[in-house]
Amino acid sequence: MKSKTMLGVSSALCLGTLPLAAQEATDLEQLKKQLQDMQNKFEQTVRDQREQIEALEQQIEGLKQAPVPATNNAPVSATPAAVADTVDDSRWKLTDPIRIGDRRNAYMDIGLVGSFVAGGSTADDIAGGTQLGGHDPNQNGFTVQGIEANFTGAVDPYFRGTANLLFAIDGEGETFTEVEEAWLETVSLPWNLKVRAGQLFTEFGRHNPTHVHSWDFVDTPLVNGRFLGADGLRNPGGFVSWLAPTPFYSELFLGIQNSHGVTAASFRAPEEGEEGHHHGGGSEVPFAYRHPDNDRGLNTVSDLLFTPRYVLSFDLTDTQTLLLGGSAAFGPNNVGAAGDTRTEIYGADLTWKWTSPKQTGGFPFVKWQSEVMWRNTDVGAFDWDEDGDGLVGDEEIADLDTGLPALMAAETLHDFGFYTQIVYGFRPGWTFGVRYDWLDRDDGAYEMRNLAFEGEALGRDPLRNARWRVSPALTWYPTEFSKLRLQYNHDDRRDIGVDHSVWLQFEFILGAHAAHKF
Repeated sequence: MKSKTMLGVSSALCLGTLPLAAQEATDLEQLKKQLQDMQNKFEQTVRDQREQIEALEQQIEGLKQAPVPATNNAPVSATPAAVADTVDDSRWKLTDPIRIGDRRNAYMDIGLVGSFVAGGSTADDIAGGTQLGGHDPNQNGFTVQGIEANFTGAVDPYFRGTANLLFAIDGEGETFTEVEEAWLETVSLPWNLKVRAGQLFTEFGRHNPTHVHSWDFVDTPLVNGRFLGADGLRNPGGFVSWLAPTPFYSELFLGIQNSHGVTAASFRAPEEGEEGHHHGGGSEVPFAYRHPDNDRGLNTVSDLLFTPRYVLSFDLTDTQTLLLGGSAAFGPNNVGAAGDTRTEIYGADLTWKWTSPKQTGGFPFVKWQSEVMWRNTDVGAFDWDEDGDGLVGDEEIADLDTGLPALMAAETLHDFGFYTQIVYGFRPGWTFGVRYDWLDRDDGAYEMRNLAFEGEALGRDPLRNARWRVSPALTWYPTEFSKLRLQYNHDDRRDIGVDHSVWLQFEFILGAHAAHKF
């Protein structure tokens, strides 16, 4: 009996566990299915999010590449990315750039800037005398500083391009056109690298790479005009830059360009411009050392112009930003018969900007900018008895001590100068600034000799002579697309005297124009 009872209980227990085991297997399958469904949904969500992120990144990159209208009173500390983030792409407005094409693929912005000056000076030699810049006021009355057409846009996902065409009228009333810049630039190189190639301004200092409409004063600083030329240092070539992965802005540039032409004034510039015993066009090296046929062209890599530059910027406080830079330019010159003479230019620059924590539209602000440069110019030995007759002929330099054609010894000339300027934006749309310029040099051996050209004693070289200038300027920006500026210049030139000039500049912008650099 007991055995039958135990067998029945065991059978009941076994039959009872079969449904439980089946239920557990069913629950396990359901849990596995739920887990698989959740994994699938999670993976799909990740894919969707990744697609949305990539789409947003493409939109942001498009905004960064798209130039925006220049804002003359924008805070100087604004970065290109910050400027791009302010673009409202929802709908086109009357103040928006004129755009051709689809910015998601290829597009082109078109802009036009007109800059003009009216006024006068007590100087008899305004162009090339008191004013050393090619876009400075060049005569009493009216001057067309430039009408600049700008074309910029995305070429493809890898490059963007820019071209600046300038139309102007010189002091003789002749109209001329020049390609100031036209370059192609990479937008997606790895390791924070960027390459730009074409016709472009050299990355040297603060003022040289800028256009007329972005200047804080009517004219170019004297040291830039004398060392880098009337039209600035620019030539066909290119540069590579590397943005260092530092917690502050830090960028290194290396430029390689042609070293000849009027836009390479301190290097292999042609002999044209100023008359007399000096070379014009801004190079300001003595004609006494210039051989008429010594420009041998480009034969080796050393005949190119090399321009390294390093710049860094960081915030001192929440309202103050500091930028420091160092530049150099190395290349051959044609001031020597052997063709082996060279020029070296070194520069250092500083820019400091303060913006009020209670600023409105970037005002009030204070900006202080300074540049110092020094130049070493090799001049080669030269015998002025070109025809070999032992007599002083036409276009030959005479040694007054001997009455014979001069024998010029090789030497190195040293020139130096700086400018410093401060601009105070005291209320929205209004700024007041003052700039001080200073130039000097060491006397060359040729200046200490008793020499004459066509019967006129040479003496101290006026185109390398010491001088200084002070320039106060008041500027009004009715809007970001127009500007009126009143400036006074007090020029003091050694051996020439003091001159006074008053200039009224007026300017307008149509369409798009790239934002100004910090």
